[in-house]
Amino acid sequence: MSLEQHYSSILTGLGEDIGREGLVDTPKRAAKAMQYLCRGYNQTLEEVVGEALFTSDNSEMVLVKNIELYSLCEHHMLPFIGKAHVAYMPKGKVLGLSKVARIVDMFARRLQIQENMTRQIAEAIEQVTGAAGVAVVIEAQHMCMMMRGVEKQNSSMVTSVMLGQFRASDATRAEFLSLINR
Repeated sequence: MSLEQHYSSILTGLGEDIGREGLVDTPKRAAKAMQYLCRGYNQTLEEVVGEALFTSDNSEMVLVKNIELYSLCEHHMLPFIGKAHVAYMPKGKVLGLSKVARIVDMFARRLQIQENMTRQIAEAIEQVTGAAGVAVVIEAQHMCMMMRGVEKQNSSMVTSVMLGQFRASDATRAEFLSLINR
């Protein structure tokens, strides 16, 4: 059964008339939207990074902050929306700036839980750059908590992963945290 057919079944199961004017093309549109929202499954780290890894003698922190992210919770398939802060300590190689955001998107555009996504992003940056350390903090609001269940409108979740120097050095971690809180 195609994704479009599944959406037709869902609408019918909800008691809707899929023949009514407003819903005639909804299964097709919903299937196309879901494929777009989950496009990260069709991407690999190698494709996302491409040739955008450059030799550099910089060993100081590189930080890209406030990277918007949109994902779907794997438990309810409802959106969670937030921002990622990604830093790394280069060791001979730096990553093209837009590639950091593309790596975030690649993992966000899959059915996810925020805890796993945070680790996946950190490990991908570490793998690609060979960095001496990587830090990722994600702050997000989850519609599964806001629209259903406990319905807490002002709640947000913060997750972090610190690898290498960011885990080993209190000073490096503190510098990162102070920079993202500016």
